[in-house]
Amino acid sequence: MDFELSDEQRLLRESLERLTAEHYDFAARQRHAREPGGFSEEMWRRYAELGLLALPFAERDGGIGGGPVETMIVMEAFGRALALEPYLATVVLGGGFVRLGGSAAIRAALVPAIASGELKLAFAHAERQARYDLADVATAARRDGAGFVLDGAKSLVLHGDAADKLVVSARLAGAQRDRDGIGLFLVDGGQGGVTRRGFPTVDGLRAAEVTLAGVRVAADAVIGEAGDGFGLIERVVDTAIAALAAEAVGAMAAMHALTVDYLKTRKQFGVPIGNFQVLQHRAADMLIALEEARSLALLAAMTAEEPDAIERRKALAAAKVQIGRSGRIVGQGAIQLHGGMGMTMEHPVGHYFKRVTMIDTLFGDADHHLAALARLGGFGA
Repeated sequence: MDFELSDEQRLLRESLERLTAEHYDFAARQRHAREPGGFSEEMWRRYAELGLLALPFAERDGGIGGGPVETMIVMEAFGRALALEPYLATVVLGGGFVRLGGSAAIRAALVPAIASGELKLAFAHAERQARYDLADVATAARRDGAGFVLDGAKSLVLHGDAADKLVVSARLAGAQRDRDGIGLFLVDGGQGGVTRRGFPTVDGLRAAEVTLAGVRVAADAVIGEAGDGFGLIERVVDTAIAALAAEAVGAMAAMHALTVDYLKTRKQFGVPIGNFQVLQHRAADMLIALEEARSLALLAAMTAEEPDAIERRKALAAAKVQIGRSGRIVGQGAIQLHGGMGMTMEHPVGHYFKRVTMIDTLFGDADHHLAALARLGGFGA
């Protein structure tokens, strides 16, 4: 595989580095978190102006035609900046369903609005009893004339309180954990019968509990084939895992850089504490874990759209395992080498560790994916 970035990809990375350096330091992040939606609408408009919101969509639909590598570059930059905006929820998850499963009419209606920053999406899928099982869907959909009626509840819907539209999974047929019988529906966030309770998550982002009571959905709001949505859910979640791996690498790189800088400047017994060999070893362990995670994140980006579902799942499960393990090594090292200061809300290193910890749990933690990898016969098998 060729892991070298093209000239266009390098320009994208450089423009993102400038944007986050100028407008997204830690103090700015704290201000953005206090805004009504929990993120910066001004930054969201800047993302739209730079074309970031149009990046993965086909040019014929009003996008730019980027791929998983471009998404990786964006998410790594956002990981370094600890960005709060709903890029994952809108562009990667919700936009992924529109891009991969939406009809021509849905794409024509939604992609330009997403690209301009006017439309935000969220994926309402997880349920309280499901844990990491993507097929565990109890929310029900029943046919009602030409349309459908949805009833049920969804948990931890990322940025669900700010979303204009929700991509909702609901069961049309089969038992609660069957892979067959799941449909995907576009639902307006303010529609009658939809109740949303927003709350902050431990990493400073936002999520919502969503209740659906007799929510009516037209037939043209179905994404993909009604009752055959599980394969599409897996594909979109796989692209999200690749994006999260890149974000985690960005956060880990920032934690490592902060820690090394602290070791150079913090003095004890009259010398920088970085002079002590045991602390140098700990920083080296953090760097090794970071580079292991970076390698698997690159592989995840390169295989996120692999048509062979088994090979794609193996690579992404391996990446998720390594991201979880490396995140713990780098995060714990950063906290411990900073001492008590690393535990405070006023220092960024603890916020990075919280975000990396949340990334580990999204769509299955390291232990879950290690078990899945074993069932698939192992990585490289």
